Amino acid sequence: MADGAVQVLCIGESMALFVPAEPGPAHEVRTWKRTVGGAESNVACHLAGLGVPSAWVSAVGHDPFGRALLAEIAAAGVDVSATYVDRRRPTGLYIKESGAQGSPVRYYRAGSAASAMGPELLGRLDFSTVDVIHLSGITAALSDSCLELVRAVLTGPRAGRRVSFDVNWRPALWAGRDPGVLPELAALADVVLVGDDEAQVVWGTGDPATLRARLPEPATLVVKHGEHGATLIERGPDGTDGPPVFAPALRVEVVEPVGAGDAFAAGFLAATLRGAGPETRLRSGHLQAASTLRTHDDVGQPLPASIVTELLGADERAWAATRLTDEGVVRA
Repeated sequence: MADGAVQVLCIGESMALFVPAEPGPAHEVRTWKRTVGGAESNVACHLAGLGVPSAWVSAVGHDPFGRALLAEIAAAGVDVSATYVDRRRPTGLYIKESGAQGSPVRYYRAGSAASAMGPELLGRLDFSTVDVIHLSGITAALSDSCLELVRAVLTGPRAGRRVSFDVNWRPALWAGRDPGVLPELAALADVVLVGDDEAQVVWGTGDPATLRARLPEPATLVVKHGEHGATLIERGPDGTDGPPVFAPALRVEVVEPVGAGDAFAAGFLAATLRGAGPETRLRSGHLQAASTLRTHDDVGQPLPASIVTELLGADERAWAATRLTDEGVVRA
């Protein structure tokens, strides 16, 4: 990686992302906007926007999409120097049909450059300043070699670093593969982030306490409840869990939901690295997610620092009375 103190290292595939540039059903849209999408690069871009030095490591094709990915992620302030260009395989791409209630996604990533990544990638990386390595279950689903890469990170020496694992359940990616490895991978992480709907599929429960009983190993477990909020269960210095902490989500007029989970992860991790308390860490995740819920892109602009500071310190009534709308921040 380039010179500089990278604090969070994100590993995983990013693709060229096409979203409609005009209204109407996707099959009638003639103009599309090309941008960038990928869980781990999304997290890295959000972290950079929050002032956390981050790097994204992956592989891209020797093609215009690959060059565009490298340029745009780097322009967000992310170190991309360890991402390599594969001259034999293409950059993946996907199409997103945007909508407030959900966004159907169509992937064209089979045989992509990133799907050929493997554990040998780790030997080329400098971890000397890294505090957190961020992974997701998406990478584990791409290929056998990618699964071994994820496993190698999770089983390798920590040297004081933490590994963050966002389950990111994508059923289409696991077709023909064994998703039963997800509990194994999550159990090896230090920080696990999972939606309650995802946890229901993978562990058979979305209830935080029951899930914790089935996943006791990670020090930090965050269960996201969509528009309702998120619950944090965390092991203390004495080796026992503290009481669960729930923080309601900020109310948002949603433009499009894809990417909000990555934004939450970045906000939560950034606040964790600052040493913030449990509720602040969860609220930081919610605030970052809110900015992405207001855009068709996978990475939105962070809310103004003054608004973030005010809301992080707001009492429960003020937080509950706040909405993010077309008019900006509105208080009832």
